[in-house]
Amino acid sequence: MRASVRRPRLLAAASLALTALALTACDKGEGVREEGAASQSAEPAQSPAPERPTAKPDGPAGSKAPGGTGGTGKGEGRASTPAKATDPNAPANRVPCTADNTRITAAPLSRPLNHMLLTITNTGSKMCDLAGYPIVKFEGAQSVPPVMEATKPQAVTSLAPGKQGYAAVILSAGDGSGGEGRTAQSLEIGFQGSDKMAEAALQAKGVHIDDSLRVSYWVTTVEDALS
Repeated sequence: MRASVRRPRLLAAASLALTALALTACDKGEGVREEGAASQSAEPAQSPAPERPTAKPDGPAGSKAPGGTGGTGKGEGRASTPAKATDPNAPANRVPCTADNTRITAAPLSRPLNHMLLTITNTGSKMCDLAGYPIVKFEGAQSVPPVMEATKPQAVTSLAPGKQGYAAVILSAGDGSGGEGRTAQSLEIGFQGSDKMAEAALQAKGVHIDDSLRVSYWVTTVEDALS
């Protein structure tokens, strides 16, 4: 009976001794190192965080190429004004001279003999082009007089606003070769490419015309008109 009681006591004492040894090993740090190494190797390696993409402007909004519209520097991205938008001589800014944008006067001259000078003024706000020659229609005329081809200018006569152009009218022949003739009291002037006529006032006594009636082209100076 005493032997059986001693055996469990011996076993219990042996267990306590083993436990004490284990605790001693832990105090020396040996168990901590093994467990730490195991836990570190078990954890998956963390990959570096992906770089965030840098936002890039889309299309021409961020382009600095010539003519771009999205530049951020001074003067960049400003649309340039086409030259034709500001140039009064550009074809897009010019209009034909007509009865609506001009004023015409008619003045008989003492020299050269039997000549009359037509003066046309651009009353509009844009450059206008005087195509060809004036279509002269005196009171009661059945046809318009022919043009003197020798007076044709090298380029179309153009008038800036407020500027003047000229044409000459030979009213009659001084030697009577143009027939008996007659006196005209009124005059209308037409324009190439337009059906509308402009009235040009004559002197009160009218002007004498005959069959030798002729006109010059529209030109820019009085000298060219009467040459």
